[in-house]
Amino acid sequence: MNITLSADKELIKKARAYAAQQGTSLNQIIREYLEDIVAVRSTKACAQEFERLARDRGGTSPDGYVFDRNDAHVR
Repeated sequence: MNITLSADKELIKKARAYAAQQGTSLNQIIREYLEDIVAVRSTKACAQEFERLARDRGGTSPDGYVFDRNDAHVR
């Protein structure tokens, strides 16, 4: 999918020069940036969901349960 962005002419010039120094294109830099911010938001959403579940669902073991390290490693 294609999009059109507008930005200051000097900013675009500097960004293209930066991209060239990095051996890539301005388009690739923008694409990677968008991928990064989407991933960060996904991570934050997962963390928020984990927090909600931990808060709302408790996290307690059944009555009488005693953790046994050996049971945790049984295959």
